[in-house]
Amino acid sequence: MGVELTGTYTTLQDGRPAVRFDRVYDQPLGRVWRLVTDPDALARWFPSRAEFELRPGGAARFSGDPHMPESTGTVLAVDEPRHLSFAWGGDELRFDLEEPGRARTRLTLTDVLAQGNAAARNAAGWEVCLAALDAVVRGEDSPGPHDGPGTTWKEFYAAYVAAGTPSGAPVPGQET
Repeated sequence: MGVELTGTYTTLQDGRPAVRFDRVYDQPLGRVWRLVTDPDALARWFPSRAEFELRPGGAARFSGDPHMPESTGTVLAVDEPRHLSFAWGGDELRFDLEEPGRARTRLTLTDVLAQGNAAARNAAGWEVCLAALDAVVRGEDSPGPHDGPGTTWKEFYAAYVAAGTPSGAPVPGQET
């Protein structure tokens, strides 16, 4: 049985490669904004504990990912409660929120890649993370993307590679 891939590999207008994911939640905009900006909420689904100074040029600090060392980034743009973008590990992550209806929020996560061959690796990781976010939104207790049940990163990665998504970037925490 195959896995359902929800990400799309794309090339942005400026020529940079990216992977993009869309989710629609039956939640108000403010709640989804908290899920993508509050460190305690992020710890339940994001690959690292993330703390942001929510202003352009503000610090972004990442810790707690068992596969990556602690790191820092920079907040690139904030338009509360509709947009947050930040630089992290050479990539640019963008969270865009819209209200398609009353008490509904569309979340678009775009990972603008520093290297195109990271597309399958990162898309697989976001699938696992977003599955944890989906569980949090449903009110389930999520242990986070590293310990949760469900489809594994390796299954998603194999499916993205089979679908022709660019691959080959090193995988943190795995022997090459």
